[in-house]
Amino acid sequence: MEKETNKKEKKNGIIDVNNIESMIYVVRDSQIMLDRDLAMLYEVETKYLKRQVKRNIERFPEDFMFQLTKEEMSILRCQFGTSRWGGERYLPFAFTKNGVAMLSGVLNSGKAVDVNIKIMRAFTTMSRIVSINSNIYHRISSIEYHQIETDKRIDDVFKRLDTNKPKEGIFFNGQIFDSFVFIIDLIKKAKREIILIDNYVDETVLIMLDNRNKNVVASVYTARITEKLKLALAKHNSQYQPINIDVVKRFHDRFLIIDDDVYHIGASLKDLGKSVFAFSKMEIEKEILLSLL
Repeated sequence: MEKETNKKEKKNGIIDVNNIESMIYVVRDSQIMLDRDLAMLYEVETKYLKRQVKRNIERFPEDFMFQLTKEEMSILRCQFGTSRWGGERYLPFAFTKNGVAMLSGVLNSGKAVDVNIKIMRAFTTMSRIVSINSNIYHRISSIEYHQIETDKRIDDVFKRLDTNKPKEGIFFNGQIFDSFVFIIDLIKKAKREIILIDNYVDETVLIMLDNRNKNVVASVYTARITEKLKLALAKHNSQYQPINIDVVKRFHDRFLIIDDDVYHIGASLKDLGKSVFAFSKMEIEKEILLSLL
């Protein structure tokens, strides 16, 4: 699969900065790129890239490069699907912006230098977006943005809120882990029921809902139940707490009901962190929304 992807990139001959931005993830509060994606961009095999790095390992301290843990890799698989992250024999290495900059010298090729310029621009673009919109983070109970980005995770933010429940906020492109933790935290708060209204549901949503407490009823309303989802649901319900899925086609937006609280979610749960999205706790009775089902 990796070689086929490399061939496509070579054939096209053009590397889109927007595509590079989609390869930048947030792990351990740092924006990083994976060795396999970098190898694809440099048009070399991953094992060659790793070999060159190991030969110059003194140039790559931990804040330049680190290896993902199994837990971190599982989170990425959950967010992006098994088709993209399946089949990994080894845990990949993650390179920060400094680590990527060091790679051009290690690989020592004109191609590497050209690609690095595009990658650096992609990192800069994402950093600029976060900087421009940093004031929005202050709306989350006046907790400063830099606290969320450095020494806080979303579940720590919730603990600092007087009501211990989030009101509103925004996540930026690449905040995959933070948005994942945000949803899991909400799910774990449920004591009676969880109702999800989302037109685009796949098996990753089932995995998320499995984080709910015992005896919490989970129901999902979506626009279409594919054969793949139907099969996944049957296998899931035979082993774990059952989840009910029904078809409803009159909704456009996504809503998540946790007991009596109604949240408006700007992105489908399976796509959290892939692009900018906002969430807000709505001051309405859940019966109003349920009456429209």
